[in-house]
Amino acid sequence: MVKFPSPEWVEEYARKLNENKSYKDAAQTWEGDIVFVVEKDEAFPQNSYIYLDLYHGECRKAVYADSPDKIPKAAFTYRGPYSNWRKLIDKQIDPIQGILTGKFKLEGSMMKIMRYTKAAKEMVNTATLVQTEF
Repeated sequence: MVKFPSPEWVEEYARKLNENKSYKDAAQTWEGDIVFVVEKDEAFPQNSYIYLDLYHGECRKAVYADSPDKIPKAAFTYRGPYSNWRKLIDKQIDPIQGILTGKFKLEGSMMKIMRYTKAAKEMVNTATLVQTEF
């Protein structure tokens, strides 16, 4: 089990993402990087940042940081409080519905994200495959 969020979790997530054929198929034309911001809340004491360089269904780089200054600037940012990330990974929140209901915020082209909803769902499905400790 690896703790979420942590460098070990990000490394395992990237490995499983690259092994996920369904994600590779759904994101085969995707080009762009994204930062996941895990915002502090009553259950988690600090903001954390997960940078993913995603290209044609492959995760080329994955970085965990405790500061936005330690990761590259990305085309997309997906942010929400730690408790909502936990629900997302437990599949209690759909990633797109999470945006539409205000549980998560997206910075970047919503039109582009809406073309890749299957890839977004596969990213969440992949997160559920990581043996996660909260």
